[in-house]
Amino acid sequence: MKRLSFLFPFIPICIVLFIRGCVLLEPLPANIELEIKDAVNLGFDGIIVYVNQNGKTSHYGAGWKNRENKVLTDTCSLFKIASISKLYIAAAAAKIIYEGSLSLDKTLAEYIPDLVGRVENAETITLKMMLQHRSGIPNFTDHNYPWGEPPMSKRKTLELVLDMPANFKPNKRYKYSNTNYLLIGEILDKTLGYSHHQYIKNEILTPLELYDTYSLLSEINLDDLTSGYHAGYDLDIKQNDYIIPGGSMIASAKDVGAFLRALINGSLLNDEEQEIYSSIYKYEHTGLLPGYQSIARYHEDIDAVVILFINTSGNSWSKTESVYKKIIKILERKN
Repeated sequence: MKRLSFLFPFIPICIVLFIRGCVLLEPLPANIELEIKDAVNLGFDGIIVYVNQNGKTSHYGAGWKNRENKVLTDTCSLFKIASISKLYIAAAAAKIIYEGSLSLDKTLAEYIPDLVGRVENAETITLKMMLQHRSGIPNFTDHNYPWGEPPMSKRKTLELVLDMPANFKPNKRYKYSNTNYLLIGEILDKTLGYSHHQYIKNEILTPLELYDTYSLLSEINLDDLTSGYHAGYDLDIKQNDYIIPGGSMIASAKDVGAFLRALINGSLLNDEEQEIYSSIYKYEHTGLLPGYQSIARYHEDIDAVVILFINTSGNSWSKTESVYKKIIKILERKN
């Protein structure tokens, strides 16, 4: 067994008809089933796919939910969705902005005054810039973030980039930064007077009946979580906690798919909220944490929401994208 120095960066078909409230309405085409099964041979431990297309929903799983105990993939298992969490935070922000409690034009300095002098350009970085990843604030995961033992404090994480020079002047270009959403989580908490996690539950998850979606690892039974593996490391690492806003959420593929469909079709946001959301964020995302890779996208040309979960990290991301693209090509041919 190799020591965990850093993290992060023919299996039988398992079709689940009813598990924990997840209903398989229709099996995926056999060639997609074969594609997913073949993908396990690329070095992935387990794969879950969810497709919602033309009013029909399908689930499929191949490989292992838990490799050590030979537990086959459960398509309704919970999964660390990593940065897909940012879609939920952006949706919450859009609703709060519409309510009038937040302003896209207020600055980081106005929202969190004690960061003046610690975050370069805090006086000119707006909430909108942070939501759009146009703030220039350095990304803490690019600066010796300890994936093996993540800090159990948002402040400790933020300190990794405090007093660092900005990547660029505010609003001059785009650069993805997890620090933006850490700070947005703090701003939401201060504005609401309570945790934005509770707001997301009250205003997004409960209305959409997404009862297999959680904000933090501490909220779930670990037995319900798909195991996570890192290439070259033998042990299950699902217990590694990550608490940072914009990356901490856990959900089933079904719930992520239902959320994305609702975000797109207007059943989550009213017209004004939808307009705000469209001005600040996108309608798709990928996610990567130690042991977990995920993709959530909508394909308008075939009216398909497609979610891909893979419980192995450390392999080339291009392999994950290749699997996803092959699934989409099959759906396009079948449409």
